[in-house]
Amino acid sequence: MNTPNMQQILKQAQKMQEQLQKQMEDLVVEGSAGGGMVTVKMNGQKQLLAVTIDPEALSSSDREMLQDLILAAVNEATRKVDEQLQGQLGNLAGGLKLPGLF
Repeated sequence: MNTPNMQQILKQAQKMQEQLQKQMEDLVVEGSAGGGMVTVKMNGQKQLLAVTIDPEALSSSDREMLQDLILAAVNEATRKVDEQLQGQLGNLAGGLKLPGLF
């Protein structure tokens, strides 16, 4: 039985990390709330790129509702980034079998 040595495993893990980092840098997700009244765009590093608020939401005097919509949209975008990260980790880990890691 031929087992890879530790140096080979570390090189493979570093390559996987670099691939994942590049994929997450390129990732952009959208989160929305209130039927699209608030929409946010977020990158793979969970940095907000844009916030769009429907003018109808601004005409409302319910400031708390608008704050809740923004919070919900950001949370949805964060969840989507996490899902993408999990999917990418699963895809990349398929080529590397480390006991107990995945």
